[in-house]
Amino acid sequence: MPKHTRPSNQYDLAIAGGGLAGGLVALALAKLRPGLDIILIEAEEHFGGNHIWSFFESDVEPEHRWLVDPLISRQWDSYDVHFPKYSRSLSNGYCSIESKNLDRLLRKYLPPEALKTGQKAKRVEKGLVQLADGAEIAAQAVLDVRGSGDVSALDVGWQKFCGQMLKLKKPHGLERPVIMDATVEQIDGYRFIYCLPFSDTEIFVEDTYYADTSALDSATSHGRIAEYAAAQGWAIESVVSEEKGQLPVIYGGDFKSFWKANIGVDARAGARAALIQPITSYSLPMAVKTAIMIAEMPEISQQKLDKMLRNLAQKHWKNGKFYRMLCAFLFLGAEPDKRYKTLEHTYTKDEKLLARFYAGKSTRMDQANLLTGRPPIPISRAIPLLLKYR
Repeated sequence: MPKHTRPSNQYDLAIAGGGLAGGLVALALAKLRPGLDIILIEAEEHFGGNHIWSFFESDVEPEHRWLVDPLISRQWDSYDVHFPKYSRSLSNGYCSIESKNLDRLLRKYLPPEALKTGQKAKRVEKGLVQLADGAEIAAQAVLDVRGSGDVSALDVGWQKFCGQMLKLKKPHGLERPVIMDATVEQIDGYRFIYCLPFSDTEIFVEDTYYADTSALDSATSHGRIAEYAAAQGWAIESVVSEEKGQLPVIYGGDFKSFWKANIGVDARAGARAALIQPITSYSLPMAVKTAIMIAEMPEISQQKLDKMLRNLAQKHWKNGKFYRMLCAFLFLGAEPDKRYKTLEHTYTKDEKLLARFYAGKSTRMDQANLLTGRPPIPISRAIPLLLKYR
């Protein structure tokens, strides 16, 4: 329908959810399909919330970097990990995106009428998004990217974290990110500190847990961040910003029941479709892939969008079986205070294997390699899990 004859509340595509996945779809369409009338609906006043998203260089295909490169706040050519038995530097590049960049670019490249904030999408169905205030938005196709939804049909642990951007009185001395510092006290499962040096005196420090529950005490985590900073000799001048989150780490469950429990359209992306990295719960790599797939569709209709995205989610679930087994080793095979040994074992492997591992592209040889060596969990627990996921 030509734009000049289209009713004001009817669009080619309505995107319910203005986080990372929804925002990337909107940006990809603005670049590749500028003639489409789209609307991006976000419950908060800003798109993307208050987050820092990160990814390894190997996670995103080179031909897709055009979508994420303008969003990057800082990138490094290597990173470090620290475990009780060893420390290691790895040459895989690492990039971080601040959510304010997503909000800024959406407002730059999309017209104001395509951006609706402060309105929660309460109900999503074919052809229609109903807002919390009762208003309705009609569209030829609807995409649902409203967070993880109902995960009761899945077996999950939790990656939970509190992070603070610290302004220091003197330089911190870090040249590259510390993706995992697991030399800290092991509390509430696998605990590590994550550090991103944004400048000589600004560093993002996150207190992270792979735990059995999603319960998170921000005040306690902030205290542990202060303790960590003090142990490094960092004098904090101020806390510039804070964030926190609880992400499901999926190690099993019934995908069909999960899909059925989240009623609405089959056109889903991001965590709503379990399109996340099974080990890290990173959503950016699959969000980039999904956004470009949608933007490159010859025709965006509800039927075709439903079919493509359901097939993508099913394929991702099938391909993630090996990684879910490793998560089961972590959550079911190890005592909570010994979970760090699973990652300590993994990080002894070849750098290219680790890059493929994080990108979700492990070969069969990689999988066999990851299972070799002295098991990081008791044999009595490993064998039943191997049999279950074989």
